[in-house]
Amino acid sequence: MNRNTLGPWLEQNRLLLAVGMILALGVAAWAILSARDDDGQQATAARDEMGGMEGMDMGSSGSARMTADQMREFGVTFDFVEERTLETEVRTVGIVDFDETRVTAVSPRFGGFIERLHVDFTGKPVRAGQPLVEIYSPELVAAQEELLLAARLQETLGQTGVPGVPNGSTDLVGAARQRLALWDISDAQIQEILRNGRARRTLTLHASASGIVVGKHVLAGQAVQAGERLYTIADLSRVWILAALREADAAAVQEGSVASIEVAAFAARPISGRVEYVYPTVQEDARTLQARIAVRNPDLRLKPGMYATVRISSPLRRALAVPLSAVVDTGERRVVFVDMGNGEIMTHEVEIGLTTGDYAEVLAGLEPGQRVVTSAQFLIDSESNLAEVMNAMMSQMNTSDIGRRGR
Repeated sequence: MNRNTLGPWLEQNRLLLAVGMILALGVAAWAILSARDDDGQQATAARDEMGGMEGMDMGSSGSARMTADQMREFGVTFDFVEERTLETEVRTVGIVDFDETRVTAVSPRFGGFIERLHVDFTGKPVRAGQPLVEIYSPELVAAQEELLLAARLQETLGQTGVPGVPNGSTDLVGAARQRLALWDISDAQIQEILRNGRARRTLTLHASASGIVVGKHVLAGQAVQAGERLYTIADLSRVWILAALREADAAAVQEGSVASIEVAAFAARPISGRVEYVYPTVQEDARTLQARIAVRNPDLRLKPGMYATVRISSPLRRALAVPLSAVVDTGERRVVFVDMGNGEIMTHEVEIGLTTGDYAEVLAGLEPGQRVVTSAQFLIDSESNLAEVMNAMMSQMNTSDIGRRGR
């Protein structure tokens, strides 16, 4: 093993080294005990040697006493036992999708032929009022002629002096204008027709909303029918995240639950949102429900179709809890290390209930306000176990020494 790999190996195997140290010291102590002389000098030497070890002071009950410098060296951190709001967290996957309330279809209200495309590819951004296509329609030409005829008739009636005929009647012109307006012909185009006094061969359809053209369904020269979709425009400044929920997690997610979303392209920039709606049906193929999360997307970095990692949190209840990192599971029991004051740290066996997120519910073993260790527990545990072994051996050595003197 070379010098470059020795340091990482020691860091990864610190616990194994600590256990090995305990065993080595135990073997050494028993060797001293077996080789003791009649005066008990070896026992005294063993006690002196253990008392001179650098590290924590070891208590008789397996506790450890540490100085402020040792705490800094070991990286010991603390937190308090207190009542907290426990939350359940569901981690799942989701897909970025369009906000259905911001998707618009552009369709003509008359039949005709596409003469020119102003927006000729999918993905092009458009703004409300921007020209999309120029369309020729015999119906539009006829409607323009009716408008011009009504305008000329209005002008003629305005000049006549026939009794009983009202001057300046605008009913015919208004009706003709209304008919073109209902076909989505803009007021500016209608004014141009009246000003020029002649019908246009083609009229222009404009975008009714701003967004991105996500669907282009028409070609130049194509014949179209009334109601046929020409374009689909989506406003992507707000998108939906559709999260898949297992049936077992359905009860843990509800409208208003807080969600954190991450996408691979921006993993370091999680996005916050809330569940707006939980769909009432189960998808039969995947056996999942969908939860809808709406998020703002002003810079358009979220693209429909992207995969996302979703974490949904919902509050459950308030309970006495400690950070999950403070609990050491030995396999047979669960313990925490409690700060007893003056640098003394002692193990407390605890009963743990619900574990959610970063906290664990404490059912028994701790009181509110106690301070517990949240890091370096394994190093402290090694020292406390070493203390118990050494104290047991010292007690046995002292008892054996007294027995020999009694003889």
